Amino acid sequence: MRLLLAVLFFIGPPFWETKPPERWTDREIDALRHDSPWAQAVGPEPQVLVYLATAAPIEDAEQEARLRPKSPLVEPDADYLDYLWDNRDKEFVLAIPAVTLNGLENPGEEKLMEEQTRMVIGRKSYKMVGHFPPTEADPVLRLVFPREAQPTDKTVIFRLYLPGVPFPSREMEFRVKDLIYHGKLAM
Repeated sequence: MRLLLAVLFFIGPPFWETKPPERWTDREIDALRHDSPWAQAVGPEPQVLVYLATAAPIEDAEQEARLRPKSPLVEPDADYLDYLWDNRDKEFVLAIPAVTLNGLENPGEEKLMEEQTRMVIGRKSYKMVGHFPPTEADPVLRLVFPREAQPTDKTVIFRLYLPGVPFPSREMEFRVKDLIYHGKLAM
């Protein structure tokens, strides 16, 4: 029992629960944005980074990163920010940065993405509501989904079709219990 208590003492809660964003290190911000409950790389090769862009810890990390010198992060597209302002309570965004999605230029490929990209929660499947294509100034594909996940759900699965990427069909799973930030579901 003492060993278990010692292990729990050293593991402790994650930094995002114990420190405010302004005290996060650059390495912690990078870890949160690339390998955390809200961000993961999905294969096969080439792996593609996918993250829950509207999750509070991701937004906190990106905002904090933008304030730091030498940050490569730019403010997202103004149309996207306006859309979020009006729809944040009913929709969330899954983002795919720095991916060559030249297939989006082909209307047939874009249509395939719109038809085949799904969010699955339990036995229910949801189509994406829309998307914001990457631009030269903001090279992030943003996929918009309805806010349907509940804290009692086990997983949220995304079945993606990414035009222009080798092996465009990708699937990823987020465990809902891991997406809790300061006591609330963060997507």
